[in-house]
Amino acid sequence: MNLLNPFTFIPLIIAFLAVVFFTPFVRRTLLGANITDNPIVSEHSHKQGTPTVGGLAIILGLLLIVCIYSGNKILTITTGVMVVAAIIGLFDDLLGLKIKEFQKVARNISSGAVELGRLMLGPGEEARVATPKAKRDVDELVKQGKIEIIREVPIKSEMREREKILSQIIVSLFLIVSGSVPFILSGFNVGLLSIPIAIIGVVGAINAVNLIDGMDGLAAGVMGIASLACAIFSILTGRLEVAVTFMALSGVCFGFLVYNRIPASIIMGDTGAFALGGFYAAAAILGDVIIFAVIAIAVPIVSVLVSLMHRSHIIKLPVEPLHHTLQYKGLSEGKIVTLYWVTTLIICIIALYFYKLL
Repeated sequence: MNLLNPFTFIPLIIAFLAVVFFTPFVRRTLLGANITDNPIVSEHSHKQGTPTVGGLAIILGLLLIVCIYSGNKILTITTGVMVVAAIIGLFDDLLGLKIKEFQKVARNISSGAVELGRLMLGPGEEARVATPKAKRDVDELVKQGKIEIIREVPIKSEMREREKILSQIIVSLFLIVSGSVPFILSGFNVGLLSIPIAIIGVVGAINAVNLIDGMDGLAAGVMGIASLACAIFSILTGRLEVAVTFMALSGVCFGFLVYNRIPASIIMGDTGAFALGGFYAAAAILGDVIIFAVIAIAVPIVSVLVSLMHRSHIIKLPVEPLHHTLQYKGLSEGKIVTLYWVTTLIICIIALYFYKLL
């Protein structure tokens, strides 16, 4: 494969066109079934009624590619892992259609800062009363006249964290039982250590993609850029089957972005986020491009690390995850998404440049 040969990008083009074709059909079906978003963040209220579970279009696009390139073992196994991941993500999406509780939204009406749970609200600022501590604080603060309850928002049901991690480990087991996970990774004979590496890789990638899937076009754009970079890296290192696999993933991401960019007319949901993460991790492991693949998704990985530090009380975010903190600080959704895209692109270009030097 030659980067200057336009035929090199045929898998990407086919995948792109397939998702562009399938997405309107999926969108109409989801609207008819009333499977739509019900955001809990006030800044995202304009997304009310947007069809979710749009990841089904991504799956259809990749299944078409695997039919065309049926002789590509890496693509076939990777797509199988993706389907398993998508099914588990779909369970979470369908569970999210059920309302678990209604949470109060409080506004600071005092002239000074007010501590509500783990948050420090400035004058006029709003926050959901979500944590146990916040729920204990709120009544007393209302009595003191420091805050007022301005509305209630529905909170979706979802899998518990432990259940999510277990389900993601199950996804990794499908990759392991395929018998295709190599014992030699990045030039090192890791032997049976390849099994925990595969588990960590799949679980980590799914969580990374799922975490950044909170703004229009954010996850699709980042993963499209990272996957294209991995495809180019695979071509440069002579891994042709891997290159086709990542080209396909990049194509479906960019195809979905046609409808998912701001303002999104469809949302991928956990169905799509789990599918992208599972596919990306499986392709990186089977294709032995783990180090470059990790570098390419540095932005989602940093977001995960920041959230883990917040949950461990090492740092304190006003809102989690990181992209919502940036929005809380005044950056618009469009600027945040562009920042994530551009940062990912720069990291990938630098990584490819240094590979060529070395």
